[in-house]
Amino acid sequence: MPLHDFRSDTVTLPSPAMMAAIAAARLGDAARGDDPTVADLERCAREITGKDDALFVPSGTMANLAALLAHDCRGGEVIVEEAAHLYNSEGGGLSVVAGAVARPVKGRHGILAPASIEAAIRGSANPAVAPTRLVCLENTHNAAGGTVMPVETMAAIHDVARRAGIPVHLDGARLFNAAAHLEVPIGALCRPVDSLWFALCKGLGGPVGAILAGDAAFMRKARRAVRMLGGGMRQAGLIAAPALVALDDPYPAHRRDHALARRLACGLAAIDARLVDADRVQTNIVNCHVDDADDIARDLGARDVLTLSRGKNRIRFVTHSQVDEASVDAAVDALADILATRPNWSTPCRESLPT
Repeated sequence: MPLHDFRSDTVTLPSPAMMAAIAAARLGDAARGDDPTVADLERCAREITGKDDALFVPSGTMANLAALLAHDCRGGEVIVEEAAHLYNSEGGGLSVVAGAVARPVKGRHGILAPASIEAAIRGSANPAVAPTRLVCLENTHNAAGGTVMPVETMAAIHDVARRAGIPVHLDGARLFNAAAHLEVPIGALCRPVDSLWFALCKGLGGPVGAILAGDAAFMRKARRAVRMLGGGMRQAGLIAAPALVALDDPYPAHRRDHALARRLACGLAAIDARLVDADRVQTNIVNCHVDDADDIARDLGARDVLTLSRGKNRIRFVTHSQVDEASVDAAVDALADILATRPNWSTPCRESLPT
């Protein structure tokens, strides 16, 4: 029986075209600026983001940490949405490494309101409080189910931050998913922020890495921070080459993933409408609301459907290049069989995703 792996879009394997690019990659010492394939990738990233400079780094967590250091956040507050990945899933590096304090603000399904950010900003006049040094956005928002922050909201938040003299950083791990949903190039989502990163190893399907980008002054500091954090790589063209393949035309693949997620959500809703609000699934993440999520995820695994339980009452499915319609249908059938053996199963109260 085939394995249907919905745990994350990080489980993707390089395509044949990517493997061919790896075999043909021109190599050098990337940390010394001598790897031509890495140089090509960073040049491509500058063009698609519209930023002065871009850097290939080993991971998104490192990209976020480097950004915090480059924005001089030590001793200050960083405004984040309360369920942000930077705040909840990166080992406390914001405080331990960058020396900053998180200022969590509640969003609506991961989407922060400009007024909420304005109310949360602290100045430097009062020596008893840590001043706000950075606003961090996340698009798409992982914990909220892949919700997308519109360009207009991002621009309004940037206006609020700019009036306060505070930069805006974007955790764009799945930025291409947001762009595909909004039907805009990612450059449109990069303009209203001062720095950003996007993953090469999620929906893009590359094996390793992320791109960190920003203006020239920021990137000078960020490059130093990445080197300090251990991000100086050597023959990194081997992992940059497949990223170049992925960036050639990324939007159709992401739209396919979104269509699979909608098919999955509709299938789950057909089992029971309480499981998921199918009409509100925006990108490639489907949150399924059940009780005993750990047990049900384990039962799904026994049926060769791999998922992640997120707390007691939520199972996350993520669509990507390694799953197809047959995988989606297998997941729906497996969950239907499991719930049929649990006549008293229930689902927690939940809110709908935003329009």
